[in-house]
Amino acid sequence: MNGADGSPIRSLFAIIAFMVVVVMSATTAYMFAGWTLGDALYMVLLTIYTVGYGEVKPINTPYLHAVTITTIILGCTGMIMVTGYLVQTLTFTQVQRLMGGNRVKMDIQKLHNHIIVCGFGRIGLMLARDLAEGGADFVIVDQDEVRLGEARAAGYLCWAGDATDEAVLRGAGVARARVLATVLPSDAANVFITLSARSLNPDLQIIARGEAPSTERKLLQAGANQVILPAHIGAERIAEMILFPETTRFIRDSPRMRELDTTLRDLGLEVDVVSVAAGTAIVGRSISDVEARGKGAFFVIQVDRPGGEVIARPPGDLRLQAGDGLVVVGRNGGPINAIFSAPAERARAGRTTY
Repeated sequence: MNGADGSPIRSLFAIIAFMVVVVMSATTAYMFAGWTLGDALYMVLLTIYTVGYGEVKPINTPYLHAVTITTIILGCTGMIMVTGYLVQTLTFTQVQRLMGGNRVKMDIQKLHNHIIVCGFGRIGLMLARDLAEGGADFVIVDQDEVRLGEARAAGYLCWAGDATDEAVLRGAGVARARVLATVLPSDAANVFITLSARSLNPDLQIIARGEAPSTERKLLQAGANQVILPAHIGAERIAEMILFPETTRFIRDSPRMRELDTTLRDLGLEVDVVSVAAGTAIVGRSISDVEARGKGAFFVIQVDRPGGEVIARPPGDLRLQAGDGLVVVGRNGGPINAIFSAPAERARAGRTTY
């Protein structure tokens, strides 16, 4: 009597509905013989549960004999079936859970050089979606059953548990992983996960999320290769739109540029807009000199002057000015921000600093 889906749950509900009909019908039949509702219901329950406390009233007519015999046959048989399907349902659920957990564990054990994403919140969701579109192998680690349900519904491989627990990281295959991204909203949790992951896999590339700027140093000291500050990135994007609206619109909104940006990312490159701040070491330097400092990590393809002048394909001897906006192409994770934010070098002559 299993349902079409192979689960006994549907059959259990069906037999319970059958028993409800039997109880209501038998109770009504006894009441038709002049019994009260309480006596009739009591007699039916004693009969179908086979308690054997005795008859509530004498069963001394052919009608009552027929009602009682029918109640015994249908009620007792129904209760046996309810008990059987109840046990089967509980067993089925436990086996299904066990088999599902073993299947996930086996799938994770097959992975090598995969990616572990700790946290399936807003950032984790977007990260998982991009990784899936890129065809990367990854495992979501989270302890929230609701978020894990959403991840499983999306077809992502999940490992339930607290990522700050080393046993959970081992279960996600951290020893065989290539990259771990910890994107939980808690800085303390991200620091702890970074420490644990680094101790379990010294060669692992760790990318950590930080909320407070002061956390960046702690995450780097804990072993993170890169630290992402969402608030800082958002502020940079807003500044780009304010300072260089046309360039930003061209890069971010143009369909051709979005397609080019996707192609570059597949090659490990990215297009970005950076500004030349006053007091930094690159003010007054030529483009060739700045690119040489990056040791081939990036190159400048356009310069936007503060007055509105746009210089495409700038010559190598063009000197940068404070307030310039540069469109650069560089390797992911390259030293672009470090070079463009470095303060100007100062020289000392006696007690005077120049």
